[in-house]
Amino acid sequence: MTTLSIIIPSFNESKTLGPLLDKILAVDLKNSLDREIIIIDDCSTDETSAIIHQYISSHRSDRIIQFRRSKNQGKGAAIRTGLAMATGEFVIIQDADLELDPSDYNILLEPILSDEADVVYGSRFLLESQETQFSFHRWINGLLTSLSNARTGLSLTDMETCYKVFRINCIKLIELKEDRFGFEPEITAKIAKLPGIRIRELGISYTRRSYAEGKKIGWKDGIRALYCILRY
Repeated sequence: MTTLSIIIPSFNESKTLGPLLDKILAVDLKNSLDREIIIIDDCSTDETSAIIHQYISSHRSDRIIQFRRSKNQGKGAAIRTGLAMATGEFVIIQDADLELDPSDYNILLEPILSDEADVVYGSRFLLESQETQFSFHRWINGLLTSLSNARTGLSLTDMETCYKVFRINCIKLIELKEDRFGFEPEITAKIAKLPGIRIRELGISYTRRSYAEGKKIGWKDGIRALYCILRY
């Protein structure tokens, strides 16, 4: 059975993790893909761990794997752990909030399943809406994406997107180092250097959340992203 590994870095996302898992399990994956859900609890201090345990207990027929860190290390470090645990032929990164919709999985998988791509990015800005069009984060994202494109030769609209889908044999060729949100420019730079790599970008749905609702990325991460663009 061909498997999609879904890696979910999670830090203090107890309000959204349960509904997110419901959405993931409700997706009817194309080509009868099996799914493996790998949740990396990055030393959460809320009810995240209890929610994962409860969900695993009540969904024993589903392949849900939990790994809890004893120290908070960041999204990039959590993804590295998830990749080391992944057994699927394909991998998708899924944030534990509800900004992105798992119903887009099939859209993102299509170019890979039809052997037209090895990596697919889900852009929040190809399907432009008033919600994404004028925000400050949209402007910063556009700047970082443009700088990344200048370094990699790609033509992406959303380098910072969470939704990145890979063939496992591609991402396993890369040594990742960034512990926090620097993962996004690092993986983009290193993927772009792989010989013969085929990268596609497709529009996805997006519902932005505020800092009051739990958004975590900050200005220091923007500075780090710039550093990573120049470094890698």
